[in-house]
Amino acid sequence: MKQINLTKSVFQDPIYFIAFGFGSGLMSTAPGTWGTAAAIPLYLLLMGTNWVVYLFITLIAFVLGVWVSEKVSQDLGVHDYKGIVWDEVVGYLLTMFLAPKGAIWMLWGFILFRIFDIWKPQPIGYIDQKVRGGFGIMLDDVFAAVPAWLIMQLLAWSFA
Repeated sequence: MKQINLTKSVFQDPIYFIAFGFGSGLMSTAPGTWGTAAAIPLYLLLMGTNWVVYLFITLIAFVLGVWVSEKVSQDLGVHDYKGIVWDEVVGYLLTMFLAPKGAIWMLWGFILFRIFDIWKPQPIGYIDQKVRGGFGIMLDDVFAAVPAWLIMQLLAWSFA
């Protein structure tokens, strides 16, 4: 990894600020979990919007994530550096798409997304290993969000 003062970069460069999930990626322990937690305020802002607006903003966040993840990875000389957590932000937003409102649902979404993001069952693990660049950094978390979202929808259908 190239020698860069990450704290300075994250709080002075908007590209790093976004890639590091508003600074949450600077946490030394479990930055992915902290990055997912950093998505919660963004989710709270979006949860009352129309589903089309929600998906559109999430798509913009994904495209932005491809760009910032690629840029920061190149700067650092490390593919998918652990502090790049914007992918977790987008993954959580996808997991929470059309979820019932409420703290318990937000917690379930958080737990389910983290399980699939950490576990990386196939094809998530394959994507994580083989798809490079900013697109690859973002894509494995999109795929981790799919089973988490499906379980959330089943839970919502059963209990909400």
